[in-house]
Amino acid sequence: QVQLVESGGGLVQAGGSLRLSCAASGRTFGTDVICWFRQAPGKEREFVARIFVSDTSTYHDSVKGRFTISRDNAKNTVYLQMNSLKPEDTAVYYCAVTRTVSLDPLGMDYWGKGTLVTVSS
Repeated sequence: QVQLVESGGGLVQAGGSLRLSCAASGRTFGTDVICWFRQAPGKEREFVARIFVSDTSTYHDSVKGRFTISRDNAKNTVYLQMNSLKPEDTAVYYCAVTRTVSLDPLGMDYWGKGTLVTVSS
């Protein structure tokens, strides 16, 4: 069993930055793929970024060049640095763990409860 706790959300003006954290307990990340998803009001949950044990990362096109995912295995924590934030980035951000290459929310094994990011214009 893995427990994931996100933190770092908040209210920021457009163009600003936030850093989200996802701390895991229950087991170490090991070979897990750690993903960030987001869900805006009235919209489906969508993939944002993921990082593999090799530190290889992939991103949704809408956040490429603005968001950076990283992991600290010693702290069992994954981060999402979000720069140049836009109002359309407003959503609840979730971290999730999988042992597959799936980008589908249904392919995740564990989820955190999310942290709200609000970007004002």
